This record gives sequence, structure tokens and C-alpha cells, in this order.
Amino acid sequence: MAETSTRNARKVRTGIVISRSGDKTVTVKINYRKHHPKYGKMMTVSKKLHVHDENNECGLGDTIRVMETRPLSKTKRWRMVEIVERAK
Repeated sequence: MAETSTRNARKVRTGIVISRSGDKTVTVKINYRKHHPKYGKMMTVSKKLHVHDENNECGLGDTIRVMETRPLSKTKRWRMVEIVERAK
């Protein structure tokens, strides 16, 4: 049975690089909209993710696509997939 089971799809998000935290690490801000639980009004919620950038190719302001992965350090659980758009 183990050889026929497949793992679940990894989460993929798109965000903007807001910090070059250290070697091979960037901080990405993800914005999304959700309903307020009580009042129903739409809110913009943002999250900061620590992302693994193997080749140090991201710059500040770049829009990148990230994918969930195994824990790489205390705070890093995401890795960069591609650079969608370079900062102008």
C-alpha cells in the first residue's frame, strides 16, 4: 500500500521580497483577502514568510513564487520556485 500512496500537493504562494535576511534567505510578504469572522467585511491580511533562496538571486522588491517544503531551519519552511517579476 505504501508504494501506491501519493503525497499531498505542496502549497504555492506569490509574494514580494521585503528583506534579504541573510545568506540564502529572503523574507517575503504575502497579501490575501478574507472575510472578517463577525462583520463579514473584506480585510487585507499579510504574512511574512522566510524563504530559502539557494543561489541568492532575489532582490528587494522582486515578486517571487514560493513552495512549501520540509523545515530547513528554525523559521524557514518555504523555498523559492521562480522569480515572477524583477523590481523596477
